Amino acid sequence: MSLPGLSLPRPPVLLITDRVQATAALEDIAAGALKAGCRWILLRDKDMPAADRLSLLRSLIALGKSYGATVMVSGDASTAKQAGASGVHLPAGGDPALARRVLGPHRLIGVSAHNLAEARAAEDRGADYATLSPIFASVSKPGYGPALGLEGLRRARPQLAIPVIALGGVGAETAQSCLDAGAAGIAVMGEIMRAPDSELAMRALLAALG
Repeated sequence: MSLPGLSLPRPPVLLITDRVQATAALEDIAAGALKAGCRWILLRDKDMPAADRLSLLRSLIALGKSYGATVMVSGDASTAKQAGASGVHLPAGGDPALARRVLGPHRLIGVSAHNLAEARAAEDRGADYATLSPIFASVSKPGYGPALGLEGLRRARPQLAIPVIALGGVGAETAQSCLDAGAAGIAVMGEIMRAPDSELAMRALLAALG
């Protein structure tokens, strides 16, 4: 079992982008969330043309710098390195050891997991954290199997050394219960992407976490 890696951003709330659900430009949504206190953003949107995605990533990184925020990109360590991102988030089964060789020791590496076995594999290969999903039924992440629920989170957490980030259907009403069940943080997508005002929505979410 690997030891825990780099520290997670504080507050431990990961905002994941999705321009399909977004009510405004992703840069504007991110700006509102950052103004509210968010300090951790992941550019997902893996279907974008590579040049457009790289440009957007650089814009988000520049935006995040003024807040001291951690800005990561999903799925591609080479893109993270090229843009100067704070790290990469890999899909389930991704290789954190390879990403570490590309990015070096000081970039954050996360991996998606949908069960305990995938989370353990991420840990064994050197991930700094794993998202575990879906915790609740989710509009943003359909097709990943039945919801694990808080009990699934409680069962998984003691068996892992790395932090677990609760993902899938998590919002202001359920965020604290995820932390109480052992999550080190939460990840949100649709609740912020679909909000008429990302700043107000993020403020409500952070307030729910105290």
